[in-house]
This record gives sequence, C-alpha cells and structure tokens, in this order.
Amino acid sequence: MQKLLYLVPTVSPPSLSLLAKPSFSYPHLFPSSALASCLRSYKSASTTGGFIRVPMASSATPKLPAPPIEEGIGRRFWIKFRKEWTHALYTPFVVSLAAGNLNLDTFRNYIAQDVHFLRAFAKAYEMAEDCADDDDAKVGIYELRKNVLQELKMHDSFVQEWGFDLPKESTPNAATVKYTDFLLATASGKVEGVKAPGKLATPFEKTKLAAYTLGAMTPCMRLYAFLGKELQALLDPSDGVHPYQKWIDNYSSDVFQAAALQTEDLLDKLSVSLTGEELDVIEKLYHQAMKLELQFFLAQPLAQKCVVPLSKEHNPAEHCLMLFSDFDLTCTVLDSSAILAEIAIITAPKSDKNQPGNQLVRMSSVGLRSTWEELSKQYTEEYEQCIESVLQSDKGEIFNYEGLRGALEHLSDFEKKANLRVIDSGVLKGLNSEDIKRAGERLILQDGCTNFFLNAVKNENLNTNIHVLSYCWCGDLIRSAFASAGGLDPVNIHANEFIYEDSLSTGEIVKKVESPIDKVQAFTNIKQSCCNDQKKILTVYIGDSVGDLLCLLEADVGIVIGSSTSLRRVGSHFGVSFVPLFPGLIEKQKQFTEEESSSGWKGLSGILYTVSSWAEIHAFILGSHS
Repeated sequence: MQKLLYLVPTVSPPSLSLLAKPSFSYPHLFPSSALASCLRSYKSASTTGGFIRVPMASSATPKLPAPPIEEGIGRRFWIKFRKEWTHALYTPFVVSLAAGNLNLDTFRNYIAQDVHFLRAFAKAYEMAEDCADDDDAKVGIYELRKNVLQELKMHDSFVQEWGFDLPKESTPNAATVKYTDFLLATASGKVEGVKAPGKLATPFEKTKLAAYTLGAMTPCMRLYAFLGKELQALLDPSDGVHPYQKWIDNYSSDVFQAAALQTEDLLDKLSVSLTGEELDVIEKLYHQAMKLELQFFLAQPLAQKCVVPLSKEHNPAEHCLMLFSDFDLTCTVLDSSAILAEIAIITAPKSDKNQPGNQLVRMSSVGLRSTWEELSKQYTEEYEQCIESVLQSDKGEIFNYEGLRGALEHLSDFEKKANLRVIDSGVLKGLNSEDIKRAGERLILQDGCTNFFLNAVKNENLNTNIHVLSYCWCGDLIRSAFASAGGLDPVNIHANEFIYEDSLSTGEIVKKVESPIDKVQAFTNIKQSCCNDQKKILTVYIGDSVGDLLCLLEADVGIVIGSSTSLRRVGSHFGVSFVPLFPGLIEKQKQFTEEESSSGWKGLSGILYTVSSWAEIHAFILGSHS
C-alpha cells in the first residue's frame, strides 16, 4: 500500500502510512501546514465545475535547512552546486587515482596540466591582492598566493618520487585553457558591469573585483580539499603504500584544508558590502568555475578501463541496459498518496447531505479526515508489528535470500489486507481524473531524477529500457508526472490503476503491484520478456524501502537512495551488506582488469550500494558528459 502523509492540522496522531515503506528515521507527522510548506498551488477543475486550489510541490529538491546567518556564501554555493562536485568525484580519473591503479602516463599529463593551472592561480591571487582595500584581506590573499607557489615547488618533489620528469614546455589542453582564461579574465575585470582594474576609481570597486576573483577561485580550493579528504579516508594500510599517497596527503593535509577555509573566509569578508545583484554575479562565477574544474578532470586522457561510467562499455548492438526504479520517495520529494489524499479531502463535499444525484456518493471532508486518521493509525501499528516479527528470527551472518523472501511474503499478505481496508473504506471514491492528471504534472521529482532519465532516454548510444515499479494506487499520477518533464514517454509504468466512471474514481483499484512479492515478480517477468533477442542484459534497480529489497538484490546493481531505517534493519538481519557507492566502486576498480567488462556485476551478491542523491546515480551510470 502507499504511505499517506497525515493531513489533519488540528491534532497530532501517528503518521498516515498506507505504504510498505515508512521511513522511521524521518519525522512521521505531516499536518496540512507542513505539507503546504513544500507544495505549490494550481487551479484544477473540480467535480462541480468550479475550481479548487490543490497544493503541489514547490521545489525540485528536498529543501536543505536554511543556512545559519553566520554561514558564508562559499559554503552555501558548495551545497547548491553539489551535482558538479559529485560528478567530479566520480570521474574515471579520480576513481582510478583513488584505487591506486591510475596509469602513470595519465598522472604525468595531469601534473603537467596542473602546472599551467597553478601558475594562473598564483597570478589571479596577485591581481586580487592588488585590488583588496583591506590590509587583513591583502595579507590573507598574499598567504594563499605563497601556498600556491609552494605547491608548484612541491610538484618537483612529486615527479622525482614517481620517477618521471615533466616536459620543459608543455601545451595546455583545451580544458586547462578554458579555466585559466576564465580565471585571469575575471581577475582582469572582464566581468559584466565591472571596469578594468586600471579604471577602478573607488576602493569599493576594487574590493568588488577582488571578491569576484575569489568567487572564481574558491570552488577549486574547496573541491581539492574535499577530494583529498574523501580519498584519504579510503586508504587501507593493508594494501601497502598507495602510489599516489603524497598527492592525497597534500590535499587532505591540515595546511591545505586551512587554505580552503581561508579562501572561503576571504570571499565572505570581501563580499560583505555587495548588493544582491553583485552576489548573484559571484554565484555565477562560482558555478562556472566548478563546471570548468569538472571538465578539467574529464579532459585527462585515460588509456585504461574503469568501472565508471557503467554505460561506457555498452554496445547497443550486443547489450541491453535495463533501468528499474521505485517511484514514491525514490523519484519523488513527497509520497504520491499524500497528493491523492489531499485531492480527495479538498474536493469532498462539506457534508453528506445535498450531494448531486448524478455523482458517486462520497464521504464528507470531515469524514474523510477522520477515516484517513484511523487507517493511518491501524496501518502504522500493524506495519511496525510486522517488521518486528520479521526481525524475531535468528539473525544470519551470511546472505540469506530465501529467508528474506519468505519473511517478505508475510509482509506482502499484510500489505494486501491493508489495501483492502482502504478500498472498502471508500476514501478513494470520487476523485476526478483531470485533478489527478494536473496533480501529477506538478508532482516534483527529486533533484537530478528527471535529468537522469531524460539523458538515459536521449542517449542514442544506449539500448535502454526504463521501468518504474510502484505500489502507487494510481498509475495515471505517475504517467502525468513523467509526461510533464517532456521526452519521458518511453518510461514504462507498472503500478495499480484507478477504475473510473465518467472520469470519477469508483474507489476500486486494478491491483497489479501491491507488495514486495508482486514487485519482484514484475521485475522478473519484464527481464525475461527482454531476453528473447539474445542480448547481454545488465539490470540496475533503484529503490528506498523494504518493499524494494528483493528487486534490489535480484538486479545486477542494486542502489539504495535515502536512509530508510527499516530497509537496513531487515536487510542486515538477512546478511545483506550496505556499501556506500563511491568506496564500493574504488574496491571494484582495484580488482578491475583490462579483460573485465560490465558483466562483472551480478545479482544476488548480497551487496547493495547506497547513495544520497541522484547526482551519484547519474555520474556512476551515465557519466558526467551526459
């Protein structure tokens, strides 16, 4: 069944959770005021011919908490442009470097390009120092410039340790030129609305240019500090000395971390008196610099195989990439059942009396709220009991798929009974199909989800089948959500369906996918139907709940998004291992040989990979060029 978020504003009962995926690690109470805070309104034709205001999602991402007042703009921009630095982390160059099997010629080329990069950095710092009006800012920028010059000297010791010499004259590649030209142009005042340094008449104008320059440099410093820490955390002493440990040590060092923080602090200091429009300019410069940094890593020639992106070795003539995904809270910010419930309550008659004779008799809005509350309370209590009963069996030390499947069969029985209660209650009766369609069109998907599917569909080099498997009561809602993105018609929707009479739901549903067993059976049937053309099939399943566990494990690659406590508790009880995706890929890369291919991924391994965003999924499967 579906998780239905609580909608009654006047009391505080348990959450309304008509779905086999309560995320007990998150707050469960979603009163109307909370729901409305993450929804936007739209006009929808009501069943009486007038218009209703149906709240719909207002943002493409789950809102991060508002940053504290003292938090600087550098930190805020870093959070905002998460996609770019996530993609940088998942580039073949960084993955191979982290694994320690990056080809030495590739690293030599990178160091040679980095020399050009650092020289431009030093020059930009010098120009920013000239513009800074504050003495403390000048000293700070001078120290940062000195660090860069020291870093250039360290390159000499690096190359000696690695046993190669840098060419006396190397030509910067196109990606290096783009970044260095952008950086020096910014420092020279070639920014919209800024005079050239020689024509800057006031200290304020000079300080503004210094701030712009730091805005173009800060993302590089923060990115390298981030990469250094991420890679340093993966070093395993049992593997011996990492061939690129000195590089990792340098960027994970306290000195470099302090330099990155100092750059952000200086950016804050220089920006304190800027207008909103001028801060917008810094944001654009920051974003552009981050994108150019990503391109710099992608431009490094890699004459070796790498586990990323997964689609790289894909040959559409021989291979079929099958992408499967759950919908509610995997793709969406808000569970779809909350939308259906909100429509039902808002469009319900005020009372049971005087309803039009030509329409289905519906429960009053007051009655609906009360019924949803009772259904929610019963479902939540019974679901928790069901999960606890699953966990009563002896915990296994090894992966036990059959034991897990047997346990989830009991959960499936519970889900189907709970669905029957919802149908018999009549709460799904009388919803207008146009209201549902418009709600779907405005249902906001997780940040990066739509872009991932669009790129997968549009990539002509991929022979991709995309399937969404969902407990959603109304497949029309899902189809509308994807159709509104444009270009996602090829996505196949497998869900339950409302039954309509004259565009109004009867309260009955066509039951297709109600439980974990239904889901895995649909997964198996779809996969078997695609095996007839003899192509090699690689399956990926993306999900977030206990109901997805069997599909996640059956897939060649199972990716868990989010942090469902119940999913991890149940999975771990039956020996399932949950591995963060990036460290898992590094281990794969260490074992990767030139003879291997994507066929190295196999289902029923007992290992699931965890991610916190669709950006990770995109970078891993499709790569950063998509």
